[in-house]
Amino acid sequence: MSDAFQTHGAFSWCELQTDDAEKAKAFYRDVVGWETEAMEMADGGTYTVLMAGGQHVGGILQRPPEMAELPVRWASFITVDDVDKRAAAATAGGAELLGEPFDVPGVGRIVTLKDPLGALISLITYEKKD
Repeated sequence: MSDAFQTHGAFSWCELQTDDAEKAKAFYRDVVGWETEAMEMADGGTYTVLMAGGQHVGGILQRPPEMAELPVRWASFITVDDVDKRAAAATAGGAELLGEPFDVPGVGRIVTLKDPLGALISLITYEKKD
């Protein structure tokens, strides 16, 4: 596991949220040479993990209907020590949460927000791995 997954303040993940995951996988496989690995999600969907040199570097997510109002985008994730604490600090600092913090089993706790300047960013606290 990369140090970025446990280092508070590190950018640790990038995720393409798109309406055509299959087309995106083919494009980035051909252009960048990323390898892909399918990961089954709790809701029955499939998440595509992107790998470079055998290391997990990002993912591709077929956008669910509840994300339809957001643009197709590459989302950046910053590792934080405590998502709930940092979400409260973000709102106190003028950010808008785009939903409540939520858990992704086997991954961690996430919140997405719009900072006071309008930029979207996700904060994540990864589950500790043995």
